[in-house]
Amino acid sequence: MRFTSEERLDDGVRVREFTLGEIPGTLWTPEADAPAPLVLMAHNNGLPKSADRLVARARHTAANGYAVAAIDAPGCGDRPRSAADEQARADLRRAVQAGEPVDEIFESFIGPLVEKAVPEWRTTLDALLALPEIDGPVGYSGWTAVGIHLAAVEPRIAAAGLFAGGYVPRAQREEARQVTVPLLFLLQWDDEGNPRQRALDLFDAFGTKEKTLHANTGGHTGTPWFEVEDGVRFFDRHLK
Repeated sequence: MRFTSEERLDDGVRVREFTLGEIPGTLWTPEADAPAPLVLMAHNNGLPKSADRLVARARHTAANGYAVAAIDAPGCGDRPRSAADEQARADLRRAVQAGEPVDEIFESFIGPLVEKAVPEWRTTLDALLALPEIDGPVGYSGWTAVGIHLAAVEPRIAAAGLFAGGYVPRAQREEARQVTVPLLFLLQWDDEGNPRQRALDLFDAFGTKEKTLHANTGGHTGTPWFEVEDGVRFFDRHLK
């Protein structure tokens, strides 16, 4: 892991950009006298780690005593896109404009993306836990499809906060039964791109005995800020 920049924010949070091989990432750490628990934070469906909403969540979480890390998934953010990536995005734009079904396009695009992203998250986790300012346990927040796969295969994940707004491939809907860590699941009740019943079915499928559903009225980007605050309290219960 190589740090490429560093900034101290006015709330005391330290922000560092890093690279780990081909993986670009950002690490937010609090002012603390002891190593901090870690939250891995991913934006839905591979949006960049620099997205404003992710940065706001990360900064708030770090100010409350957590190390927070985000990386760009393959083909997302600052990373190069393959011809297949570009074609899938073009097909998706065309289908949306034409009012055509998009599930199969998402399936062909998001499924392989999850398979590529999770090994990189595990590699990043190895490097982060080697830093003296970070300790376990580890939480995960954000992109549901990646969170399901990561929680199913990575025993160091102790709790997960997932956002129902992104497409979840069929493989991860089945894999949800293997997720047994405490779970907070956020649903926007009127999300035009996320069928409500499919999200509720996914919540039912999770194998954990400790799962909570928070549903709020509003569309895809209307999640209230208090859910970020509740997310911190959720991690306080399970990571501290």
